[in-house]
Amino acid sequence: MSVHDFTVKSIDGKDFDLSQFKGKKMMIVNVASECGLTPQYAQMQELYNELGGEGFEIIGFPANNFGAQEPGADEDIQVFCSKNYGVTFPIMSKISVKGEDQHPLYQYLTQKAQNGLADHEMMWNFQKFLIDEKGMVARNVPPQTLPIDEEIINWIKG
Repeated sequence: MSVHDFTVKSIDGKDFDLSQFKGKKMMIVNVASECGLTPQYAQMQELYNELGGEGFEIIGFPANNFGAQEPGADEDIQVFCSKNYGVTFPIMSKISVKGEDQHPLYQYLTQKAQNGLADHEMMWNFQKFLIDEKGMVARNVPPQTLPIDEEIINWIKG
């Protein structure tokens, strides 16, 4: 099993098959519009402008699990991302990233029994999962680590 086995909903409600990114590295991030870390959207977009497309993708998953910091509906989130940060990387429909209603993709990302790598506790908004070209979890990056951190950029380019 890999990330490529999942189909999620895009922010406009359409099926979004993650297998379309086979052969590309990915950064999967749980995002929130009202978080102190929300300015990371700007760095994510900067990273996407520089390295996104050919061999790398960023996918944002709005979630309201931490401090109720993503209260809006999908349409509100889409407008916020576009208007405030000019986001062009894919943003998905709002999901739950922890708890009893945790989305199956995040069950895979956080449970060793599914991902084969390690258990990963969801710590806060803007936690990053780096996914290799085969769709496997390569690393879990803490929320406070900026998307343009040298380690992340080196991993993408490596």
